[in-house]
Amino acid sequence: MDTTQQAARAKAKGQQRLWYGTPLGDIFQGLFDDLGLNQARLAPVLGVSAPMLSQLASGQRANSHNAAFVPRLTMLRELARQKREGTVEEGEVAARLEMISQHRSEVFLPAPREKAPKPAGPTVLRAVREIQDALRATAHAADLLDAAEALAKTHPELAEFLWVYGAGRTAQAVEHYQTLHRD
Repeated sequence: MDTTQQAARAKAKGQQRLWYGTPLGDIFQGLFDDLGLNQARLAPVLGVSAPMLSQLASGQRANSHNAAFVPRLTMLRELARQKREGTVEEGEVAARLEMISQHRSEVFLPAPREKAPKPAGPTVLRAVREIQDALRATAHAADLLDAAEALAKTHPELAEFLWVYGAGRTAQAVEHYQTLHRD
């Protein structure tokens, strides 16, 4: 692996630390250990291919573009914690894994409207980054996603806000912001 590849992987793992609190490879290893999974079984539960899972684990990619990935990862981490603490029976794990693999992120971005979004100007981008910085200074991405998941059924708009600005990409947040602030 050359220096450029090493730098790219280090950058991706740094982004993963920012978004998830630790690199995905470490998270996946914990899920393997705690839930008795392997790469072939974990990938479909997360909604990614086995090669994508490998790329995420090694730092070749920073994140998956599957909207269901982060909520599913959050649910898996919670299941692993419950199993470690003994609050979930071994027999329940398979059913919970199936339930997690079926989870769809219904509240992620609003449906497109008739008007195309305005290009992101410096003011919009600055506003979005200030919101993201404030949220990310308050809590890790995984904690924001946990909060979003908890709010999804009762307060979907707040959940969406936390998903988009707390753990989403800046481009998604800009689009969301523009959708909310149309003339």
